[in-house]
Amino acid sequence: MFDPIVKRIEVPCSQEKAFNIFVGEMITWWPVDRFTTSAMSGKKVEDIRVEAKEGGTITEVSSDGSETHWGRIKTYDPFGYVAMDFHIPSPNGMRDEASLVEVTFTVLDAQRTMVELKQSNWEAFGDKERAEGIWGGYNFGWGLIFEQGYKTACES
Repeated sequence: MFDPIVKRIEVPCSQEKAFNIFVGEMITWWPVDRFTTSAMSGKKVEDIRVEAKEGGTITEVSSDGSETHWGRIKTYDPFGYVAMDFHIPSPNGMRDEASLVEVTFTVLDAQRTMVELKQSNWEAFGDKERAEGIWGGYNFGWGLIFEQGYKTACES
């Protein structure tokens, strides 16, 4: 239906650090004031909790204690690769459909890593018009989230 979204960036840190920031420090780089279920509901995000293991969940925790399931880790291979089901949030809560987000961390040298993010499985959203809207939103959003927020976190 739609080609995968693919974003590649070079980050100025080791492969291990790049992986750990992506998986274990998501709260430091995800724009929680903008791209979260809490923000869509006028609340603040307390945490983004990632169970760093195959089958582990990714959960947004709101300041009121409510939790929103973002996804589940399908493949966990430190420090080279992680794949996860990624649910699409809406102000009315999560839906069952999920895209697939795969992230590969390739060593360039001791302090430089190429990170590739690929999001696919757009057919899970059924309706072509809806899937196209979601695809467009994420294609734009990953520029802010991944190419700017995550890269900045890796620089510090």
